Amino acid sequence: MPKTADTVAPKGLRASALTDDVSFLLARANAIALAAGNAALAEHGLKARSYSVLVLTSGEARPSQRELAEFLRLDPSQVVSLVDELQSRGLVERKPDPADRRANVVVATDAGRALVGQARESARAAEERVHADLSESDRATLATLLRTVAFPGE
Repeated sequence: MPKTADTVAPKGLRASALTDDVSFLLARANAIALAAGNAALAEHGLKARSYSVLVLTSGEARPSQRELAEFLRLDPSQVVSLVDELQSRGLVERKPDPADRRANVVVATDAGRALVGQARESARAAEERVHADLSESDRATLATLLRTVAFPGE
């Protein structure tokens, strides 16, 4: 059952000037979405960050750990830990980069791609719950605006 606004944030706090700060609102919305996503992904043994790495390595991009760190805005050591954990579960592999044999790319295994398919459904369901108060049009607008902020100049 969704929480009411008063149980999420007491009225006195919701009336503060901070709720006019776009960066605060983005951070708060992110925290709410992350909590819901992590709860939904737990049944798959994943959290938002490990799920993100698994999704990105399941496609054709074949990213390096450095590219993953830059794209996800994480410290490279965090990505190393995430890849190590996923690799220990047989979900990803490090392979030599055909363009630069000194570097490695991270590639999802068949088991990793299968898990992504299952986990994606759980993640989407959590996203639907978090954004239940938004119309389809509002969701599309929000996604467009967030892409503009996340990927400026594209």
